[in-house]
Amino acid sequence: MQSVLRQFVVNCEDGAEPERVLELPGSPFTVEEAARPVSLRRLWLDTFDWRLYHSGLTLEQISSRGTTDLVLTGRDGTVIAADHLAPPRRRGGRAPGEGGQAPGAPGEDGRVTWPGKLEVLPLGPLRDHLAPVVGIRALLPVARAVSSVRENRVLNADDKTIARVAVDRMSVTYPAAGALPPRLAVTALRGYQPQALRLAELLTAVPGVSEGSQSALEAALAAAGRRPGDYSSKINVRLTPRMPASAAMSALMTTLLDTLEANVNGTIRDLDTEFLHDLRIAVRRTRSALKLAGDALPDGMAQRFGPEFKWLGDLTTPTRDLDVYLLGYSGMAAGLIAATPDELEPFHDHLQRSRTAAQRLLARGLRSARFSRLTKEWRQALTAAAAARTRPSVARLAASRISRAHRRVIRDGSAITAASPPTSLHELRKRCKELRYLLELFGSLYDPGELWRAVRDLKALQDCLGEFQDMQVQHEELRAFAAQMLAERSAPAGTLLAMGEIAAGLATRQRRARSDFAGRFRDFASPASQGRFHSLIGIAAA
Repeated sequence: MQSVLRQFVVNCEDGAEPERVLELPGSPFTVEEAARPVSLRRLWLDTFDWRLYHSGLTLEQISSRGTTDLVLTGRDGTVIAADHLAPPRRRGGRAPGEGGQAPGAPGEDGRVTWPGKLEVLPLGPLRDHLAPVVGIRALLPVARAVSSVRENRVLNADDKTIARVAVDRMSVTYPAAGALPPRLAVTALRGYQPQALRLAELLTAVPGVSEGSQSALEAALAAAGRRPGDYSSKINVRLTPRMPASAAMSALMTTLLDTLEANVNGTIRDLDTEFLHDLRIAVRRTRSALKLAGDALPDGMAQRFGPEFKWLGDLTTPTRDLDVYLLGYSGMAAGLIAATPDELEPFHDHLQRSRTAAQRLLARGLRSARFSRLTKEWRQALTAAAAARTRPSVARLAASRISRAHRRVIRDGSAITAASPPTSLHELRKRCKELRYLLELFGSLYDPGELWRAVRDLKALQDCLGEFQDMQVQHEELRAFAAQMLAERSAPAGTLLAMGEIAAGLATRQRRARSDFAGRFRDFASPASQGRFHSLIGIAAA
């Protein structure tokens, strides 16, 4: 397939019409109009966090004349891969991807509906290109439109077809309804690119015609008041050093609340595991902010809302813990030596049943009046706090809290010896998390390079402590799973032996992390690393 060479927008308000624009009087080109336009149903797909868009890719599902195709293009419109899907349903007039069955499940005769994960697509080049970008996330409809497209041939003076000009009259139906100005797309035929470029230059000079700076997806979203990439789990709040601490904390935690609420629907619908993951991170950051800097908010806010966010954190924990097991299951099964993956399968079934029950409770909690009341009253309290304008400045607050958290990490880590119990490493991990959250909250106050180097030193220590703690927790949970399966009489001897092999592997990894700790902490506590933190603290304090 040829890629689109240039795109244009025709401003009909200026009196321009595509048919008149393409007359091109006095040019060496003649436009031969197609007999009739083709009607297309268009659906653009991406992950909730816009992984395709951020990678310069666009995935579009196009349905027309009984056929449906998925087309993956690059930022310049070049077709990278395409695949043919089952024809659209005749009954009800809906094309694949427009609802009618459970999310992510292939329908009858292999039809696909969205949202869905990559597993619903047939094996082939398209799925291979998408897999490393999409990962475990579901593909969701981000825009829908219908187009009336008339593809015209462009002939040169020798009556040779040198290009095609598609006239696209598109109306957006989702996320909001609206018609767009007609768009022209010039595609050069092989061997005629110089003449096609000359054609594009002529179109540029026509009154009412402007270069199309937006892709069709970007134009569709802009018509609905949205833009690609408008969701991120990162804390994108620009703080200024003299900003009152109460206003800064309100802005930061309002952003965290926005992230939390944005992920509720996907978590309830269980579209993919990253919705719950992002929701939990927003909750954990909020809890840490209330604990470490909550006194910068008006009196009583931290004490009032702290227990409620703990309830929310506890509500989300069982499902996430089981997600971690299930996401790592294939690796566990592949790593078996004495046992076989088939012998481990009853354990997988047990995890799936347990997760189904946990997810049901989680969805019920997120639909509850308690959760609705928490988010509503928390937003109201944050709005009131933003107007408080209390001292100190956010820079001084950041300096004091980061300094204190850093000292606690150094103090607690220095006290750990080879004889220290596992709980001491677990407590140190929590102190490291608190320091990391503070750096993320107040990160916009610092030079990005300096901040990155400080976080790099901390992250290496966190990874070691996280491995140690995660292996211990998973080992204990594995024993509990085995006991539960025995009680339910659902654990054959081979399954228990396979689980025992996994438990031994977890213990080995935990011992390795424990032996690595001294070196990782020594690096973090080195004069160079401490100097980087003191520099950050000093900048904020000044």
